[in-house]
Amino acid sequence: MTAKTTSILAISGPSLKLLGTREPEIYGRETLQQIHARLKKRARELHVALDARQSDFEGEIVQWIGSAPKRYAGLLLNAAAYTHTSLAIFDALRAAALPCVEVHLSNPEARERYRARSRIAPACIGKVSGFGGDSYVLGLDGLVAFLRKNN
Repeated sequence: MTAKTTSILAISGPSLKLLGTREPEIYGRETLQQIHARLKKRARELHVALDARQSDFEGEIVQWIGSAPKRYAGLLLNAAAYTHTSLAIFDALRAAALPCVEVHLSNPEARERYRARSRIAPACIGKVSGFGGDSYVLGLDGLVAFLRKNN
């Protein structure tokens, strides 16, 4: 992998900063900070750099994705509720043209009917859901394997 291909941007969307206390029966007790720490540890083991961010604001997420090709080789994205509604994030992913893995703590398809459709999935190379914080780590493993195979 070249120097450029060693950087990954992980983005978490709205309300994920509340993990650990927000509906623990669905999302578990692990905080986003704990997930990010595990994710960064795994990134070091894989010899890639990782930048992990969270925002409640759709426009900020769109800006991060739009700026990503200048610094990152791929994206991990838990768009949270925006997964089901945001054409803006979908368009940003298509425009950025970076490999992106969609991640979710729970399995959206096993929940409320309106969560079954992902607006961003067609712009992603894969999806990992239903494994709590491990979804992020599994998504990173898959993304790095994809980048290594395709670069």
